[in-house]
Amino acid sequence: MEMQPKLINQQSGRDDVYSDRRIVDFLHTHLEDYGDPKEDIQRCLDYVHERGGFVLLGIVEDEIIGVVIINETGMSKFIPENILVYIAMDKRFRGKGFGKDLMSNAIKLCKGDIALHVEPDNPAKFLYEKLGFSNKYLEMRLKR
Repeated sequence: MEMQPKLINQQSGRDDVYSDRRIVDFLHTHLEDYGDPKEDIQRCLDYVHERGGFVLLGIVEDEIIGVVIINETGMSKFIPENILVYIAMDKRFRGKGFGKDLMSNAIKLCKGDIALHVEPDNPAKFLYEKLGFSNKYLEMRLKR
């Protein structure tokens, strides 16, 4: 079984087969405890279509088995140029290297640095560390 990457960005436009709705539903299901409401996931996709970044799908036999969404910040030097907003894998394909392959392909597509937010107990943290991500900063937020 081989995974094929499928890129969706501003240049490729929206995809009829792998629609926003299909991507949102996949992420909403497979992000599990680390997910967001569908409206927020759709806003992230809208950002890709309107401002920059990309969606990288992992496809096996026409089925989505994984999704990575990167938003471009439009900044450089002082803010990473890319933000990894979402990565999720179908449970049936976890632990088989597909997530690492998908994320490695996403990293190759990025121009510049990549930032992400991960909760300390999220198992994906180990994948990020294997791929070279490190925790240099403590994130602080003022919520209003």
